Amino acid sequence: MMAITLDSLRTDKRSALIATAAIGILLAVAPFVVGSALGNSWLRILDFALLYIMLALGLNIVVGFAGLLDMGYIAFYAVGAYLYALLASPHFGLHVPVWIIIPAGAVLAGVAGALLGAPTLRLRGDYLAIVTLGFGEIVRIFMNNLNAPVNITNGPQGISSIDPINMGGITLAKPLTVMGVTIPSLHAYYYLFLALTLLIVFVSIRLEDSRIGRAWVAIREDEIAAKACGINTRNIKLLAFTMGASFGGVAGGLFAGFQGFVSPESFNLMESVMVLCMVVLGGMGHIPGVILGGVMLTVLPEFFRHSAGPIQQALFGKILLDPEALRMLLFGLALVVVMLYRPAGLWPSTIRRREFRNGSASDVLKEGE
Repeated sequence: MMAITLDSLRTDKRSALIATAAIGILLAVAPFVVGSALGNSWLRILDFALLYIMLALGLNIVVGFAGLLDMGYIAFYAVGAYLYALLASPHFGLHVPVWIIIPAGAVLAGVAGALLGAPTLRLRGDYLAIVTLGFGEIVRIFMNNLNAPVNITNGPQGISSIDPINMGGITLAKPLTVMGVTIPSLHAYYYLFLALTLLIVFVSIRLEDSRIGRAWVAIREDEIAAKACGINTRNIKLLAFTMGASFGGVAGGLFAGFQGFVSPESFNLMESVMVLCMVVLGGMGHIPGVILGGVMLTVLPEFFRHSAGPIQQALFGKILLDPEALRMLLFGLALVVVMLYRPAGLWPSTIRRREFRNGSASDVLKEGE
């Protein structure tokens, strides 16, 4: 019996190593395959998918782990982006190194998350969603109007000519030559974003398995019971807002360096809704599911955008509906279908799948009464 157990453990370990190696190879060659097969436009989409995964993982801490409905999460993305834009552009004549700006963006966004969390500790559900939604809109309007009497954010015109990401005198805006191999700019950004995404995944996994992560889950399931068990719910909820916001600040700084331009229109309510959809549709509280949701909800709208015109042309000989409008229609239908047939998400955690199959603990207690 012991021999069988040891053999199964060795087999499982070998399978895990093989799967990890296969995923690593796939991620390493992905930009070359996508770039050669689909072109640079889809490679840019792949880069943005990694940024959205960072955002979704940050929001997953607040919504998935702690169960706090945050509808203004994109505000922290804006904080990180504008900090990078102000400190690394001709707007103020500052050109601060990226290795200072990105951590500073994470800290500043974390402080903003704590400021948002502090007055909302007594709110739950819809009330919390409304307050956080208002916070997101306040930040966007603040950035939009802070061009008078002193021009700080350049208002609705945004900030342009932002410095590209530059590390050790090596700029990612130009092709890099490594050991005789030329790496295009979009590929270099992909590998940087991938490295930081993997770091955020690692931090998320460690948080999920820690005492803090278990405290978040306890608050999500029943805050009153968690408080009765001795959990300091105030500090733990503030920590969730702070940690989630810091991930958004990192993604925002990378976005500004990659895009070279930021404006308030990039941080509207629809962006917050999209990131929330990534978490919910992928599987709240399940890191692999959130990653899947981030990839799908980044790729699907662009797929519908590129395919809507040719499909209409092939079927009707002309374009009847604007591809942009049809794109959102098809995207909305896809979301409805997923929620109807996979209410727990595309890749839910085992616990959440069991809850949806058998009903939550509170439902079971009610049925017993």
